[in-house]
Amino acid sequence: MSWGKAGGQAKKGHYGKPMTPIRLLLVDDDPLVRAGLSFMMGGADDLEIVGEAADGSEVEALVDRTRPDVVLMDIRMPTVDGLAATERLRIRKDAPQIIVLTTFHADDQVLRALRAGAAGFVLKDTPPAEILDAVRRVAAGDPVLSPTVTRQLMAHAAGTSADTRRTSARTRVATLNDREREVAVAVGQGRSNAEIATELFMSIATVKTHVSRILAKLDLNNRVQIALLTYDAGLLEEDGH
Repeated sequence: MSWGKAGGQAKKGHYGKPMTPIRLLLVDDDPLVRAGLSFMMGGADDLEIVGEAADGSEVEALVDRTRPDVVLMDIRMPTVDGLAATERLRIRKDAPQIIVLTTFHADDQVLRALRAGAAGFVLKDTPPAEILDAVRRVAAGDPVLSPTVTRQLMAHAAGTSADTRRTSARTRVATLNDREREVAVAVGQGRSNAEIATELFMSIATVKTHVSRILAKLDLNNRVQIALLTYDAGLLEEDGH
């Protein structure tokens, strides 16, 4: 892994909000990776590293002590892996956002972590500036899956989805009204709020309201889970995607 100092001076009002330091927890069993991440993130004055862990077994206690906004979580660790740690964290009240660190674009563990509530993932060889951007986006409530990566995930999910998952997803999606269903499909296609607003002739604020209602109705944590559920339910196939 090649690390360079990145980030530098962050602009005030990043993503349209007054900036306060983003509290970040680093979790990776490789001390060199943690050192590289810490060095890289240290150049961003809108971010504070509040702790480091070498295994998923340490994460819950560290989260209680440090109250991070975002956890950068390695998926493969020897005692408690990132998948199990993500599942444990995301069922907690006021859980931090989680970005999974992985060496593969899409595999079963990454998919399971996303289904459990991770906000997205980044590859370990991702350029430093892009990892910083991912942390900032997740802290601002945005997903970190591009439409291209979403399509890769969906293609991988096609080989792992069971009939029972399709039936369960369809039952859950049936609770949405027509407008919410349209918004859910657009989220599944990887569209931003602005793109959805343009496509469906509504304001961005209305799109955000629909997304919030979808999350509440379906008991989901984030847009990534909406995307995966719409795929499981077959909504993207019906829409020609």
